[in-house]
Amino acid sequence: MNPPSLNNTPVWDDGAWRTLAPQASDLTTDVCVIGLGGSGLTAVSELLDLGRRVIGIDAADVAAGAAGRNGGFLLGGTADFHHDAGTAIGRARALRIHQLTLEEIGRIAAQAPGTVRFPGSLRIAESDEEFADCARQRDAMRADRMPVEDYDGQFGRGLFFPGDASFNPLARCRALAMSNVARGAQLFAKTRAISFSANEVVTDRGRINCDTVIVAVDGKLESLVPELAGTVRTARLQMLATAPTREIEVPCPVYARYGFDYYQQLPDGSIALGGGRDKSIDTEWTTENEPSLFIQNYLESVLREKIRVSAPITHRWAANVSYTFNGLPVLAEVRPGVWVLGGYSGTGNAVGALCGRAAAHLASGGTTEFARLLTEK
Repeated sequence: MNPPSLNNTPVWDDGAWRTLAPQASDLTTDVCVIGLGGSGLTAVSELLDLGRRVIGIDAADVAAGAAGRNGGFLLGGTADFHHDAGTAIGRARALRIHQLTLEEIGRIAAQAPGTVRFPGSLRIAESDEEFADCARQRDAMRADRMPVEDYDGQFGRGLFFPGDASFNPLARCRALAMSNVARGAQLFAKTRAISFSANEVVTDRGRINCDTVIVAVDGKLESLVPELAGTVRTARLQMLATAPTREIEVPCPVYARYGFDYYQQLPDGSIALGGGRDKSIDTEWTTENEPSLFIQNYLESVLREKIRVSAPITHRWAANVSYTFNGLPVLAEVRPGVWVLGGYSGTGNAVGALCGRAAAHLASGGTTEFARLLTEK
């Protein structure tokens, strides 16, 4: 097979981005946002809407972590399928969160025009047991009058969700970053937070005096915020992508094997495929973020034997995310004036944006419906 890394570059990266400058002096602002992924950039945007002065920093670059290295799925709901979420957190609560995520997908499309497509998504069952679980999900969604259709076609049997979307996650974050800068936010790359409190963030480039801090980081969150040790746990997610091909037509993003495998076809015909974490679960609970030979071998077998694509593999990459034990994200004030969000359990594109929006309001003395739903008992 090809070398496992192939430079560890996601298929989403067109090479045209010019990295933001690092912090160059001590600064003062109202709110400092640590982390310039999807949730952090959404928090910056919402803070600007609220009239706050904002500085955002990232140890690497805009969407350098999972926000720009994920599968490009924009799915409604939490990390759990709808019927499981209803059992875990209550039917009404699960329904409203699902509705809010679908609304958020529309906002993401509006904020970053041209980066989002609305083809829906498929959940494909790979066993009779999983097909029965699809039926339970369908029945629960229909009982809540949510859009869902049975599917029996080229890719197998399962469900079709017309409200879901797909996007280029890296292009979306870069577009949002540039919009935030144009609106007056100060954003800095290659600026690592060494310590932080409500009134000050100490970086490797200087100090940022502020009134409030928002930590918007997913992977390795427990390392940055020790208070969350035991609440979140970091894992590695891996993907590969092919050269453009028309040997197959995949009309929308596909979840298979309970979501452990996932793939979609990009507008140029490339296949982007990820998953397999459960095939070596112990090794994938890790803060390492380089592709591994074992998982990449598995993904290549899915590509060749199940999807039946023979196009050459052009990209292999990995990223870190954090998981929670209840499937709901973290949104908490861990110290006075320090708000933390993350722990998206592998499904952070829409939920993460909702968390970023909520954190902006919480850091400004307000709240949102989504924030209240997360804190319900």
